[in-house]
Amino acid sequence: MPFQLPTGIQTKSITSPPGTTVYYPQVTGLANRRVQERINEQILRATRELIHAQARYQTSRQPEMIGHYEIKTNERGLLSLTLTNYAISPHMAHGVTMMRSLTFNVNTGKQYALSDLFTPGSNYVQVISANVAAQIQKRNIPLLAPFQGIGPNQDYYLADKSVVIYFPPYTISPGYVGFPMFPISVYDLTDMVPDTSPISILAADIS
Repeated sequence: MPFQLPTGIQTKSITSPPGTTVYYPQVTGLANRRVQERINEQILRATRELIHAQARYQTSRQPEMIGHYEIKTNERGLLSLTLTNYAISPHMAHGVTMMRSLTFNVNTGKQYALSDLFTPGSNYVQVISANVAAQIQKRNIPLLAPFQGIGPNQDYYLADKSVVIYFPPYTISPGYVGFPMFPISVYDLTDMVPDTSPISILAADIS
């Protein structure tokens, strides 16, 4: 596949109301401005959704809030990132951390849910669930209940030729575990994906 430079990233911030500092990325320099605007709108929307979601857990209208992002993949026309938001209000025993992940094709603006990575009708849910179950056992990850498998559009991001499946705190594990994360090599999934899938793109040799 042809070489493609990483996408330009610019850091923006939201600092209102007082006590809020939330950093988020915006892509820059894309040849197609409409695609660039579409991607940036989706990133900003997800950032704001995290801010609003914290309101369900906070005991004050003005909690202390910090948000940041991590770029997990920025190559071959793919961008995968995480947005993290931590907030705490007075008298709370501990703060609340939330995370969202987004994966885009920067040439088309398409955003990929987990199901979009795989061939329709493939058994990716069962394959990934078995891999996650094996990692839980090998890594001795404590569970709140027996693991039942992933959802068809489980949270994920792409990083270093891996699909990283993750779960929010208290979903499958106690809160002190944080976000349990399970990297799965793209090479273990290539027989279930179309040629246009980000998994195929990451697994391919560069010519």
